[in-house]
Amino acid sequence: MNTAPATRTTGADERLRRWRLVLGGEGGDGTGCALAGTDAAMDRTLEALYGSRPGSGRERGGGPREGGLGGSAPRVARWLGDIRTYFPASVVQVMQRDAIDRLGLSALLLEPEMLEAVEADVHLVGTLLSLNRAMPETTKETARAVVRKVVQDLEKRLATRTRATLSGALDRSARVSRPRHHDIDWDRTIRANLKNYLPEYRTVVPERLIGYGRAAQSVKKEVILCIDQSGSMAASVVYASVFGAVLASMRALDTRLVVFDTSVVDLTEQLTDPVDVLFGTQLGGGTDINRALAYCQSRITRPAETVVVLISDLYEGGIRDEMLKRVAAMKASGVQFVTLLALSDEGAPAYDGDHAAALAALGAPAFACTPDLFPDVMAAALEKRPLPIPEA
Repeated sequence: MNTAPATRTTGADERLRRWRLVLGGEGGDGTGCALAGTDAAMDRTLEALYGSRPGSGRERGGGPREGGLGGSAPRVARWLGDIRTYFPASVVQVMQRDAIDRLGLSALLLEPEMLEAVEADVHLVGTLLSLNRAMPETTKETARAVVRKVVQDLEKRLATRTRATLSGALDRSARVSRPRHHDIDWDRTIRANLKNYLPEYRTVVPERLIGYGRAAQSVKKEVILCIDQSGSMAASVVYASVFGAVLASMRALDTRLVVFDTSVVDLTEQLTDPVDVLFGTQLGGGTDINRALAYCQSRITRPAETVVVLISDLYEGGIRDEMLKRVAAMKASGVQFVTLLALSDEGAPAYDGDHAAALAALGAPAFACTPDLFPDVMAAALEKRPLPIPEA
């Protein structure tokens, strides 16, 4: 009889506690809830980041406050340690990104002790790459270690499925219908002819032979990843570099990786190590898609066996009509052309809708792609079938 009221009271207290942590009002939020212990420490870490507008030293009510990380590296290091203590990694990553944006902590990331304290993720890698040219030598090795950790985690997540999906697509496109005896794929041949099983002879009559292709003996397909390295494309550059290294490890593919802003850099020689690729990029600057596609077009030797993947938000600073003509010419020659507005988990970014519509009219629809979908998109392009475009 007495348990129900107690449960209601406990539930109400918990709701007040949560609202107090959200509102952070120091008694002025109307909850009447006082925090202590871990809750108070957690509240202080939230207050330091979200308690005021960036650069403000006052509360909303106008009084003095103690929140804010200021410019003190030791204080920031303690704060980074605190948020890792009180919050899960996914929340820590969000808070770090907010701290960089709201409190201007980018400069502090140039200090090795800061990098050792942060929770590494794709967005942090993008920030570090944008700071690459300003980074002192004493920090670069620590930064490379942070980037390598993220890259290795991504490879573990993405490499196996990518290789399996693309190997299957390459194998299907490599099959021949009139193979020589030693090229017959007996497993697939038997399965394809099970309807011709003769019980009296306990055998299958193979009306259709399926043979292995010659993918292992010579390169069958060429893939060119053409990546916009403007600042807004940071996450896409990270994922594309990892995928580029995975594709380059497959003998049946000849993979080229090209990054561009207003200039064009071919990083194919660094594809054995995606960390080298990433530190070869220079995030920021303008965009000249036409110039980048001109370079890619000059490297195509077998159009019918080539897939070009343009990863860009399509804000073209070069010659728009020339860019569209190049795409049309590549498609007319037999190239499979794929346009990705983003290669990340963040969804579609801001992009140039007019250019996207113009590319779609050429048969190259532009869409955002998650890393998990990318292997399926590539498999469809290699097999020359419709792309699995996600719903908007």
